Amino acid sequence: MDPSSSPSSSVKPTDRKVASLLPLALGALGVVYGDIGTSPLYAIRECFHGPHAIALTSQNVHGVLSLVFWSLIIVISLKYIAFVMRADNRGEGGILALLALVRPDARDGRVRHLTIVAMGIFGAALLYGDGMITPAISVLSALEGLSIATPLFEPYILPATIVILVGLFLVQHRGTARVGAVFGPIMLLWFATLALLGLVSIARYPQVLSSVSPHYALEFFRENGRHGFLILGTVFLVVTGGEALYADMGHFGREPIRLAWFSLVLPALVLNYFGQGALLLRDPAHAVNPFFHMVPDRALYPMVVLSTAATVIASQAVISGAFSLTRQAVQLGYAPRVAIEHTSHEEIGQIYVPITNWALMTATIALVLEFKTSSNLAAAYGVAVTSTMVITTALAYFVARHRWGWGLPSSLLVTASFLVFDLAFFGSSLVKVPHGGWVPLVIAGAIFTLMTTWKRGREILKIRLEEVSVPFPEFLQRILSERPRRIRHAAVFMTGDALGTPPALLHNLEHNEVLHQPVVLLTVQTAEVPYVPFDERLEVSSPGSGFHRVIARYGFMQDPSVPEIIERLREHGLNLRMEEMTFFLGGENVVATRLPGMAIWREKLFALMTRNALRATDFFRIPPSRVIEVRMQVEI
Repeated sequence: MDPSSSPSSSVKPTDRKVASLLPLALGALGVVYGDIGTSPLYAIRECFHGPHAIALTSQNVHGVLSLVFWSLIIVISLKYIAFVMRADNRGEGGILALLALVRPDARDGRVRHLTIVAMGIFGAALLYGDGMITPAISVLSALEGLSIATPLFEPYILPATIVILVGLFLVQHRGTARVGAVFGPIMLLWFATLALLGLVSIARYPQVLSSVSPHYALEFFRENGRHGFLILGTVFLVVTGGEALYADMGHFGREPIRLAWFSLVLPALVLNYFGQGALLLRDPAHAVNPFFHMVPDRALYPMVVLSTAATVIASQAVISGAFSLTRQAVQLGYAPRVAIEHTSHEEIGQIYVPITNWALMTATIALVLEFKTSSNLAAAYGVAVTSTMVITTALAYFVARHRWGWGLPSSLLVTASFLVFDLAFFGSSLVKVPHGGWVPLVIAGAIFTLMTTWKRGREILKIRLEEVSVPFPEFLQRILSERPRRIRHAAVFMTGDALGTPPALLHNLEHNEVLHQPVVLLTVQTAEVPYVPFDERLEVSSPGSGFHRVIARYGFMQDPSVPEIIERLREHGLNLRMEEMTFFLGGENVVATRLPGMAIWREKLFALMTRNALRATDFFRIPPSRVIEVRMQVEI
């Protein structure tokens, strides 16, 4: 048989490529698009019924729909899909990955460099606020559909929301490995339903499609002036999932995310928003909840169930993102060590961080109890995300300028164009600060303080330790001259200084007057890339006298493992066994003083964080029975 006539050979390469993308695109629906996909539940409603609502006139409906359409095109399709997603750090996205991409090339002075770093950290801190608000507003808005069926459900919406949220956070330790397979199909059904509801409504008032013309948006601003500008802060709710596209890029890649967006998500969202607009043009009385008023009475309860499932999936994606963000912050040195549990043996990105989970749960439930309705929460929502989007655009400028080698005119033209829209959304959201927008800002401010205090505290602590450190060549000369008693027993001294002598080694020699052989000086470093290839992870040198210097490098999306390092040392001629070794770990009792460094309150905060950090034995997976910890008091 002629091979050219076989069925497989008749399939074009482009067809095979698309076929391979489809499963990833389906997975992206269940993770990446949960946040932006549930915005139809409340975005249009808030424009015409919320605390900052605009008058419900035909001209205003067309104007808002035009703003919605062009926001999706400019902010999501052009800015994130076409531009920002190109700024990947070896395939990974997200604001800390972007910051790590920028920092090595920040050569324009210390002040500008620190400003860039501060922006990135504050943007990351804002994402925690998003992780608290998204579950609250999403689940509330879904369950509020019950009040459309009958007012009898009204008293039970708040308790039911809390029960669902508590259940969501309680199952986090199980991970998403088992249920992740159904996320994509559920969201596929959700987007298909959004499109169908919109199509049916549009068919009854097809004139609404003229709203795609940008002149309606311009007329809207001309007619409404300042109030029209402020409505931008509500229109922004339609693009609140933009950061998720970038943050979750590493899980699926650019192409599947783009395929899902242009083939399904964007058309479904536009159809549904225009369908809600058509409903309002036919009957303005439905402004109280246009999404659920589009649903036929007999399908209302199934729609509440489906929308609740969609909001839980959206919340799951944001919570998982907060876990990943915490791990990145720990690895990059912006947070103390915390417990990180892997929930899947197959997927490296599926992790569970208990302290982050319980903090998010407490804050989310507190927000539900305080704000009580999704309309009240909408004000708090916009401020956090608009601020993050401004920071992402600013950081993307430095990537284009220094990483991609763009010229100054082209870098400024592209990023300034997007920044105009970002700043417009940000400015319109500022009016919401007194009405709840202060919440994510306060949360972000507190987290920013913690992260910068930890980072600066570690820098000061390193300086103090280096002041009393002994250069290793000098220590080695001392060993050669004094010839202390050696024990034929392997010892590993963990140290953050890849050049100096570990304080624990000095203390052990001084007080016990013995020295192990062989001695491994182990330094674990975090590179500013997501993953360090397996064959590039270890650097081993042997300066002599039974000493071996080992530097292990991990990416900020990887978890260091000392047993793995010891096992791999056999490749370098060191046949060591974990059960026959002793690990010496240095510890510091930090004391706040008036020495130059930080404000005294920040030094006390750093000391408190140091005392509550996860023990190194747990973080690096070292058997506690093989560890001797040598602590010393350090004044900072």
